[in-house]
This record gives sequence, structure tokens and C-alpha cells, in this order.
Amino acid sequence: MGTAGKTEKDVLLSDERYHNVLIVRLNALSDVAMTVPVVYSVCAAHPDKCFIMLTQPVASTLFVNKPANLDVIAVDVKVKYHGLKGMYKLYRDMMDAYGIDVVIDLQGIFRTWILGMFFSLRGIPVKRIDKGKRGKRALTRRYNKRMFPLISFRERYREVFYRAGFAFQETFKSLFEGKKADSSVFAEISQPKKAGERWIAVAPFAKYPGKVYPIHLMKKVVDEVASWENVKVFLCGSAEEHKILAQWEAEYDNVTSLAVKKYGFPLELSLLSHCDVMVSMDSANMHLASLVCVPVVSVWGATHPYCGYMGWHQDMKNVVQLNMVCRPCSVFGDKPCHFKDFFCLSGISPALIVSRIKNVFEGNRIKVEQ
Repeated sequence: MGTAGKTEKDVLLSDERYHNVLIVRLNALSDVAMTVPVVYSVCAAHPDKCFIMLTQPVASTLFVNKPANLDVIAVDVKVKYHGLKGMYKLYRDMMDAYGIDVVIDLQGIFRTWILGMFFSLRGIPVKRIDKGKRGKRALTRRYNKRMFPLISFRERYREVFYRAGFAFQETFKSLFEGKKADSSVFAEISQPKKAGERWIAVAPFAKYPGKVYPIHLMKKVVDEVASWENVKVFLCGSAEEHKILAQWEAEYDNVTSLAVKKYGFPLELSLLSHCDVMVSMDSANMHLASLVCVPVVSVWGATHPYCGYMGWHQDMKNVVQLNMVCRPCSVFGDKPCHFKDFFCLSGISPALIVSRIKNVFEGNRIKVEQ
């Protein structure tokens, strides 16, 4: 029969039939970032297999220093692969290019169900994620909440691979293999870090208002940390947020906005790997910092770490949140506030966030000079 807890059938399926493995996670940058520790680890555990990762064009550049047996394919679902015909074309293209043996659906939405259906009709197994919707509803409902932490999405990703017969241990260390990136990579943004200098990254935005700390309050946080000696601050944001960050940058010599132009993830992640701490919302930036082993002071409002979206290997001691009976009211922060004021965010004092930054520095035996 089997070895290591597997049946003979499991071994046959995973070790012989499943050679070309299609992994699907098409959107949500933060969710794609959360797949990285899992995908890199499973690739390392099965070097004789070929793993093909389908994701959005922007997220495809996240896979820095990827394993040799991982191909990352950028998929444009808005034009080339749009609609039912687009999913059929994507199915055909993947079969023609790779001869897929099994599909790992890490998204589980209508689009990926349709894509999986075409593979299933050909007899190709499709393993889909269990997103735990019942637990999310119980956690975010207005009354009679069940305040228990849900399984993290990384564990849910891992479980899909296990059901396909791919057992593995987490071997991922960081996108730069547990080290800091070469400082020459981000030379156009900043000089290398000086001896005794401390770098702080600040990412004040998120997709939905239920996740965004009031900008005027975050400005006070930036004002405070920018006044410290031997500190350099990097502001992270998109092109749409450039104007606000440019105003903050103009006030200080030691503040630099990364939203001035599109540097790209490989460059920005290289710089981020040299930072000592990041201040972020419950957003993609928290997960990007996690991938380069940077501690994150994360600010949570309508959402909650219990929903399963905590950054990889991040410490709950660095979480900033208010204990309110109405929290969490949303998994993604996209719902309107019942009280129309998002006090869960506006009620957080800038001093509390600053104190968590200091705690991170002290934990790393870094002295902040004021």
C-alpha cells in the first residue's frame, strides 16, 4: 500500500500522473502575494514537477527569484481571455503549451470555476480552495458574532495542494532567500543605507475605506517619525495617490515617495528588504513587506486579523486595532459603516501607532534618537 500516510493511488496520482500542475489565482494582489510562501515551498519539495502559475499581469512581477520549476503566466482577463470564450481559449492555450495534468484553483470564483470546468470535461482533476464562507459570515455579522480566529488563507492554499497529493514543508525564507537585496538595484531611488540609519516604510492607503486610517492622522505619524534623527521614510502608494504623498515628501529632506513613478515590484521589494519596519493598513503592502521579512505595524479597522489575512510570520504584538463589538463588520473593508463614522479607524491615536514603531525598534535593539 502506501508510505508516509499516502495510499498507493495517492502516490500514483501525485508522483506519476501529476507532472504539469496549473495553479490559478487571477486577481487581488494581496491574495496573490499570500500564495508566494506556499507556491515556492511546494516547488522546492517537488523539483521534478512543472508548476504553472496563472495570475494578473501586475501580480506576475511579484515572483522574484522564483524556483526553476515555476512558470508565471500573466493573464489578461479583461481583453484576451475575457468571458466564456476567453476562458475556453485560456484552457486551450494551457493544454497546448503544457499538457496540464491537474488544476489547483486557489481562487474559487465563477471565472475560475468555468476554467476548471473545461479541464474537468477532459478528465483532468481540479482541486479548489475552501474559502470558509460560513465562518466569515459568523465573524462579520452585526449581532451574535463568533469571535474566533479562522484558518489563514495560506493554510487554505496549502490544503488544496495536500488534497492533490503534494505534501511539503514550508521552506520559503523570503524573496531574497532570507537576505537583503543588493542595494545597487534601487540606486535610482536611494543611496545605500548608512551605518546607524533606520528606514521606515509607510503605506497609508488601501482599496476600501473600511481599511484606510484617516489621512490627516497618518500625516501626524509621518511628521513624528520624520523628525527622528538617522531615520529615512519611504512612502508607498499608487500613481493615483501620488499628489498626497508628494506633498508629504516636499516637507522633509528624509522622506521619499515611491509613487512618483512606477518602479516595479522587483525594485521596490529590493528597497523594502532594507527597511526596519513598515506601517501599513490591512492591504497588499503588508503582505509585500512580509515576503522580504520586514516587521509590519499593521492598522486594522473594519477588518480583523481573525479573518485569516494576517501577514506571513507577522507578530500580533505589532497589530494596531480597537476592541469594538461591531468589529469586524467586513472581510474586505468594502461595506459601509453601520454608524457612518468608521470610528474603528478614526479612534486610533497617531501616538499608538508611533509607540508600536518604537516597540519594533526596541525589539530589534534599535535606539530611536529624538
